[in-house]
Amino acid sequence: MLWGVPSDKIYIYVHGKQGYKEYAEAFAKVAETKGYQILSFDLPRHGERKDEPESCDVWQGIKDLEKIAAFTFGKWTEVNLFACSIGAFFALHAYPDKPFKKCLLQSPIIDMPWLIRQMLLWFDVSEARLEQEKKVATPFETLDWDYYQYVLQHPINKWPFPTEILYAGKDNLQPVEVMEAFAKRFGAGLTISPDSEHPFMGPEDEAIVEKWLARVV
Repeated sequence: MLWGVPSDKIYIYVHGKQGYKEYAEAFAKVAETKGYQILSFDLPRHGERKDEPESCDVWQGIKDLEKIAAFTFGKWTEVNLFACSIGAFFALHAYPDKPFKKCLLQSPIIDMPWLIRQMLLWFDVSEARLEQEKKVATPFETLDWDYYQYVLQHPINKWPFPTEILYAGKDNLQPVEVMEAFAKRFGAGLTISPDSEHPFMGPEDEAIVEKWLARVV
C-alpha cells in the first residue's frame, strides 16, 4: 500500500508479528504531515499473504525486504525506514548497506539468540533436543535449529544510519541491556517507555507512540 500525496521522500514500513500492511495507518498520518509517503506491505503468513506457503523467517524476510528496497530506491530520492519487532529484525539483516536517510525502530528484536534461548527456557526444551529434532512446536512459535544456528552465526555488526528506537520497559522479548548496547554501539537514540509492554497496545500507548513519532519522524 502506498500512503500520502506524491513526494520525493518515503518511508518503508515493516510491520511486526501478527501485524499487516494496514497497520501503517497511524504512522502514515504523522509522516504525511512532514511530507513523506509511506510504503507498507504484508510479510509472509500475514495479511493478504496469510495463506501463502512461504515461512515468515529471516531468509524469506530478507528476500521480501530486498525486493521492496529495489523498488523503493529506484523511484524515490530519499528513502527512510520504520520497522517494528520481528520486522525490525528482518530489516537489520536485509538492509545494513542500503543508503537510508533515517531509521525508526519500535520494539525491535535485535538479539534473536537471546530470545530463542528464553523460549527454550519458557517451554522446557533443551538445546540438545532442538538439535536432535530440528523443529519443536511451542504455543508461542516453532523453534527451529537451523534458524537458531543462522542467527548465532549472523549477529548485527553493521548499522550506519541515524536511528531512533522506542523500547517498552516491560518488554519480555528483549532486555533493556540489549537496547542500550545497540544504541551505544551504533549511536542510536533510545526512548524507553517504562510502563509499556512489547506490543505498545495498552491504554496509554497510542499517545506515547504518537508523541515519539512526532519528535523523530
